[in-house]
Amino acid sequence: MYHMMVVSFPSLPKGPFGVREYWCKVKLQTYTIFLCMIMLFIVYRMTNLHHRQTEMEMDSHSFETVTDRHSTSVSVGYLPRGIVHSNSDMELKPLWVKKRSEVEEGDKNRRNLIAITVGIKQKTSVDAIVKKFLQENFTVLLFHYDGNVNGWHDLQWSGSVIHIAANDQTKWWFAKRFLHPDVVSAYDYIFLWDEDLGVDNFDPGRYLRIMKSAGLEISQPALDPKLSEIHHQITARRKKGKVHRRVYDSRGNRKCTRASEGPPCSGWVEGMAPVFSRSAWRCAWNLIQNDLIHGWGMDMKLGYCAQGDRTEKVGVIDSEFIVHQGIQTLGESSKTKSQRREGLDSRTER
Repeated sequence: MYHMMVVSFPSLPKGPFGVREYWCKVKLQTYTIFLCMIMLFIVYRMTNLHHRQTEMEMDSHSFETVTDRHSTSVSVGYLPRGIVHSNSDMELKPLWVKKRSEVEEGDKNRRNLIAITVGIKQKTSVDAIVKKFLQENFTVLLFHYDGNVNGWHDLQWSGSVIHIAANDQTKWWFAKRFLHPDVVSAYDYIFLWDEDLGVDNFDPGRYLRIMKSAGLEISQPALDPKLSEIHHQITARRKKGKVHRRVYDSRGNRKCTRASEGPPCSGWVEGMAPVFSRSAWRCAWNLIQNDLIHGWGMDMKLGYCAQGDRTEKVGVIDSEFIVHQGIQTLGESSKTKSQRREGLDSRTER
């Protein structure tokens, strides 16, 4: 709607000086009106242009739900696609860099992650584990259940790993809160290990090559039967072959025969040193209950995250084996410890 602008000019005065003053006022008013019209035109054009741009953006659906290739569909409202970054990683970033390409290249090289729940008493064992994995360019997280972070600063690698501390918390508590699938989606494999593991006969690089070639989504290294605390026979190392997926055992309440299809006879790994593919970890993270403490029984359900037949996708790798020292940590009572050493764990899936 257009409005007529009415301009009133002052009346013509008498005398030569009055006439000159009159025309000066008329010119000033004319210039003011002209400038106002120009400003109104500019505002109109800018508003119209903004309106057209908004219509084009809405028509092209550029402000909608964004789907990331490693994560589920996430509603981000009216954020443009170029801004949305729905995942992250655990890489440390320098405060000052000369070349951005060098930082990005370093991040790309770190394709796997290991998280270990640690206490200062197992410093020697953890030191050996971390050194092995750093040699293979792993990203390393240490979850300190005793709150002691300063006690690790004398180790050469301490400044290159991530330290997270919370008193008297277990690795499942840490994993649920700090290993969200979107945060670790940059990594192909996630190792979630205990601290009391010997790795003299273990190579992370060879281990992953075997895991990939065998088509495993969830795995664990076999345990040295002579030096380890064995709770399930399926975890004990076999000298022949690189991988096994089942065990035949007549001990305990559960008899493992050829007809046995579930844990702990087949498709099963124990909770002290599991390894997950990216897809398997996304499932396993959602399986972890928020109030889970010790994880007792969690291992019996991991097969549901095998991304297929767990009797094929879950296995124990024999050629790269470890020692489970079974050291009492994190407030485990001596009574519980003695009960576990009396015999094999006879749990079965229910």
